[in-house]
Amino acid sequence: MSKIQMKTPIVEMDGDEMTRIIWQYIKDELIYPYIDLKSEYYDLGLKHRDETGDKVTVDSAHAALKYGVAVKCATITPNDARVKEYGLKEMYKSPNGTIRGIMDGTIFRAPILIKGVKPHVWNWEKPITLARHGYGDVYKNTEIKVPGAGKAELVFTSEDGSEIRKTIHEFKGPGVLQGMHNMDSSIESFARSCFNYALSVKQDLWFASKDTISKIYDGDFRDIFERVYEEEFKEKFDKAGKEYFYTLIDDAVARVMRSKGGFIWACKNYDGDVMSDMMAAACGSLAMMTSVLVSPDGKYEYEAAHGTVQRHYYKHLKGEETSTNSVATIFAWSGALRKRGELDGIAELQEFADRLEKATLDTIESGEMTGDLALISELPDVKKLNTLEFIKAVRGRLSL
Repeated sequence: MSKIQMKTPIVEMDGDEMTRIIWQYIKDELIYPYIDLKSEYYDLGLKHRDETGDKVTVDSAHAALKYGVAVKCATITPNDARVKEYGLKEMYKSPNGTIRGIMDGTIFRAPILIKGVKPHVWNWEKPITLARHGYGDVYKNTEIKVPGAGKAELVFTSEDGSEIRKTIHEFKGPGVLQGMHNMDSSIESFARSCFNYALSVKQDLWFASKDTISKIYDGDFRDIFERVYEEEFKEKFDKAGKEYFYTLIDDAVARVMRSKGGFIWACKNYDGDVMSDMMAAACGSLAMMTSVLVSPDGKYEYEAAHGTVQRHYYKHLKGEETSTNSVATIFAWSGALRKRGELDGIAELQEFADRLEKATLDTIESGEMTGDLALISELPDVKKLNTLEFIKAVRGRLSL
C-alpha cells in the first residue's frame, strides 16, 4: 500500500515523560506505516527547553503560525521539585502558556464519548465544549514571597510618566503577592473566536466569570464579550436561532450540572483549565478529551489536554508494565492531520484521520482498552491492555 503524501509540513512539538514514550509509539505504529509524514520537529522536552533557555518553545509557536497546523505532546511545567530533579537553570513558565500567548489563541476542548462508559452526570447526553482563553491570568503572573512587614502596592506608570497607584495590602508579617494581567486585544480575539466557533458548530454559547468579586478585571471580560456580541454577532446568532448569555462562574457550574449538554462554555484561562479536566473526568478519563488551540486568523495547534503521566513514566523506567490511555494523543494527531488535509486539499489525509479515530473508538467499544477505562466500563468481557498493546490493537483495526 502506497503511503499518503503530504504537501505542507505540520509542526511537531515533542514532550515529556510517559506521553513522550506514547508519542513515539503512535508515530511508529499509526502514522509512519500509512503516511509519508512531513513535519518540522521541535523537542519541547524539559531538558532541551533548559538547554535553549526555552527559546525552542518560542520557535515552535512561531513555526505553528508559519505553517498553520501543529500537534503537541504533553509537557512539564516545572515547580521547585522539577527544578531540582532536572537541574534546571530557572523555573520556566508553562510552555502551553507561552505558545498560547504567541498564537493569541482560544482552546476548545470536548470530551470523547464512547459506548460502555456513561458520564458520571447522568443527564449529560451531548458533549459540552470548553472554550478556554489562551492568554494571561496566572499563566503570565509575577509573584513575590513577602519577607516581612511592609506595604504592597499596585502601580501602573503610563508612557507620559503619570501613575495609577493602589494599596494591595499592609503586611504585618511574611506572605505572598501575585500580579496578573490581560489585554483588551486578547480578550476581543477570545470573544470573536468563541462566537465564530459557536456559529460554525451551531451551538449556544455561555460565558462565565466572577465580576461580582473581580469587578474591574472580570468585568472587563464581561463588557468586551457583550460589546463584541452586540456589534458583530447578535444578528448572526438571532438568524441561526442560537443564544449567547453571560452568567457568574458558580451559577454556570450549577447550570452545567443540570444540563443535557450540547453547548459551548467559555471560560477565562485558569477556569477553563480546571473545568475541562472536570468535564473529562466526569466523562470517563482525562485522556478522553480533544483539545485544539485556534488563533484569530485560523492557525491550529492540537494537543492532549492532560499531563505527562509522571507516575507511569517512573514505572516504565523500572521496566514495569504500564496501561496508559493514549486516546487524547491519538486524537491530537488525527485532528492535526485532518486539518492539514483540509487546508491543503488532500482528501486522503482527511479520510485517514477519520479512520484512525474510528479504529480507536472501535477498539475500546469492542472491549479492548487501557486500565483507566477498564475500571469504569460497563461493557461485558473487558480486556485490559498495556500501553503498547492498545496502540497495536488500534493499528490492527486501522489495517482492516
